Amino acid sequence: MSISHGPGWELTQAVTRVDFYQIETEEPTLQFACRLIEKIYLLGMKAHIHTADDDQAKALDALLWTFRGDAFIPHALHSTGEEAPVKISHNVDPQDHSQVLINLSGQVPEFFSRFERVAEVVPQAESQRNSARLNYRFYQERGYELKYHAIKG
Repeated sequence: MSISHGPGWELTQAVTRVDFYQIETEEPTLQFACRLIEKIYLLGMKAHIHTADDDQAKALDALLWTFRGDAFIPHALHSTGEEAPVKISHNVDPQDHSQVLINLSGQVPEFFSRFERVAEVVPQAESQRNSARLNYRFYQERGYELKYHAIKG
């Protein structure tokens, strides 16, 4: 969005882009999240992963250590206070990351608009897709740029 303030002066404000990744395979949600995190990390970007609860945060942390034997993604639970390009939390408004937010919580976090990109991961289970539909509508009603990706394998 550009706002003109007279000749030769322009203020440009970045608008958060939101991507929905709908899993359409038997791949578990956290496994897909690991692949997405790896891609973001390899692009040189920092990411904050917003989980549904502490158990999911810990499960993702553990899976990131083992999901690929030939790759390492530097990451940390936000609660540890460690520096890492990938931080994981369910209850923290991250002040140190603003490039990519991966939302696994099912709810739109209050701080989402500080990020350049938001990735909403939509699980395969139909019972969990209603929250993604509500999130889509939330972003759409506020005029955010939305992209949809069907993950088929």
